[in-house]
Amino acid sequence: MTDEADRQTSFPTGPKHVRFVELSSTAMSALLDGDLPTASNTAGVALTEYFVTDRARWLWRVRIDQMAADPGHASWMVRQAVTGPEGVVIGHAGFHGPPDEAGMVEIGYSVAPDFRRQGYGRAILIELLRRAAAEPAVKTVRATISPDNVASLATIAGFGFVEVGEHWDEEDGLGLIFEVPANRSC
Repeated sequence: MTDEADRQTSFPTGPKHVRFVELSSTAMSALLDGDLPTASNTAGVALTEYFVTDRARWLWRVRIDQMAADPGHASWMVRQAVTGPEGVVIGHAGFHGPPDEAGMVEIGYSVAPDFRRQGYGRAILIELLRRAAAEPAVKTVRATISPDNVASLATIAGFGFVEVGEHWDEEDGLGLIFEVPANRSC
């Protein structure tokens, strides 16, 4: 999965743009230890306290375990969402893993509180959809969203996502499952 391949797919744009920077297991380990300077140095961008919240640390543990189980899946995992020439980190995004046997990938993204309600969630979603469309093995993109998460529900609106069911997760509770074909044109 390459950034160059991502740029070759046509998707709508918005006023905000992001690029993704890989978050390695080494950087995630430093974040688990609460060591922002080491994590930032390893990542090559300045990470904030948002990356060491309890919720973020839970995610780093899960992704480190996934990457250890199959290092080849690392390119599908977490990346920092960065904007502007100065490389301001506004959140993180990625896939829950590589495509399954049916070609489905599930997206996950989070925007830091200081950057919410400014169009960055939409910009992140656009980049995730570009990445998925650039991969021939990906047929379907899934988003699972809490029915109470009005912002995320609004973010996926207009991208062709269709509600296909619901899911109960011990960590997140009820989630509505939405899917969209990866190769659709917008």
